[in-house]
Amino acid sequence: MREEETAARPTKEPYGHSIAFAEALRVWARVAALSFGGPAGQIAVMHRILVEEKKWISEGRFLHALNYCMLLPGPEAQQLATYIGWLLHGTAGGLVAGTLFVLPGFLSILVLSILYAGFQQFTVVQAMFFGIKAAVLAIVVEAVLRIGKRALKTPPMVLLAAAAFVAIFFFDVPFPAIILAAAAIGFLGARLDPQRFVVIRGHAPSGADEPVVDAVLAEGRPGHTRPSLARALKVAGIWLTLWFTPLVVLGATLGLDHVFTQIGIFFSKLAVVTFGGAYAVLAYMAQEAVERYGWLAPGEMLDGLGMAETTPGPLIQVVQFVAFMGAFRDPGALDPYSAGIFASVLATWVTFVPCFLWIFLGAPYVESLRGSGALSAALSSITAAVVGVVLNLAVWFALHVSFGQIEEVRTYGMKLLLPALHTVNVPSVLLSLAAFIALIRFKVGMIPVIGAAAILGAAYDLLAWGP
Repeated sequence: MREEETAARPTKEPYGHSIAFAEALRVWARVAALSFGGPAGQIAVMHRILVEEKKWISEGRFLHALNYCMLLPGPEAQQLATYIGWLLHGTAGGLVAGTLFVLPGFLSILVLSILYAGFQQFTVVQAMFFGIKAAVLAIVVEAVLRIGKRALKTPPMVLLAAAAFVAIFFFDVPFPAIILAAAAIGFLGARLDPQRFVVIRGHAPSGADEPVVDAVLAEGRPGHTRPSLARALKVAGIWLTLWFTPLVVLGATLGLDHVFTQIGIFFSKLAVVTFGGAYAVLAYMAQEAVERYGWLAPGEMLDGLGMAETTPGPLIQVVQFVAFMGAFRDPGALDPYSAGIFASVLATWVTFVPCFLWIFLGAPYVESLRGSGALSAALSSITAAVVGVVLNLAVWFALHVSFGQIEEVRTYGMKLLLPALHTVNVPSVLLSLAAFIALIRFKVGMIPVIGAAAILGAAYDLLAWGP
């Protein structure tokens, strides 16, 4: 009898629970298919499915994992999926959860990039993206207000945001330098005046965990969640090799000046400075891709952001559009479409491989981060600086959406962007204003706003210029 009971009882090894990997695979595919609406919406979807519906993980464990992901560079929602997948089924679970989270957006933006490159000259495409640009501007302005409301709760945080805006907008201070400076100020501020510097404390539970089945840690810590130096060295060696091998091969075979090598190196650097969400790093990416490398025109950066806003997956997936267009216009020995597809894969690889590294390396040590005031202060300061950086992005987009000509003037070490007032695009300004009102006043969803703006852009073109 005892043998029969033992045989009937579901095994809990090696992960400490009886959740089948195949079932988890179906759930992660469902999460990926519903991953619209930016990180807030994506995290809400995971919470509803994993905590409330499936009851696979407790409220407290979910929120603690989210706190850790908030401290990392990269898209926190994708990293949260990777973390929970790893918690459930080890490295294989993390790979499946994190990869599926990215895959729908990658395929969607790849198709849109090919269509954009091939049919951009068509009037109807131009007209639709005219409307999308206006909506994206409204979305970025709304992001400034949303992040600012959360982060700018004390005078030091307001000063940090203002200093970050001035540094990047007027003096072209690199985004990584701003992030590092903000983190250092936060660490110092935690010692001098923690009440004013510890603003962002993560998502703390309101009370004790809900009475759900915390299937992962119910009977102790599974082996794969226990940290060790040997494991950490192995993980670092594997993922650093996966990350840097393509860069070394490209640099050795094509040279450092080839567009593929430049794309690989640039987006690798981007992967380690994406604190504060995709909106923060977009300003840096736009500045480099447009002004330094010449991969895109200013308006095309807005087009790419519109694609990322309306497809599932992380917003940072816009990197593949930037890479596609850069290689499409400088394909070397390849045909433009093949070069663009390869560049899309390369940019996606060097953007998300580091995300897996951060999770697989750091997750076993995550408990040591609980309650750290210095880390909370650093996160608070970084988020405040991000407000200034995103404001820079909003101003930069606003100028290029609203005016046909902008002159850049350098004086006393400062950069000034002076729009030609006679080139103001009144329809674009009005459409942006309408999109902003829809978002803020009437709480219309992001995707409907972008869709309506695209239709209105096409309708305006038809009325203004005729069929």
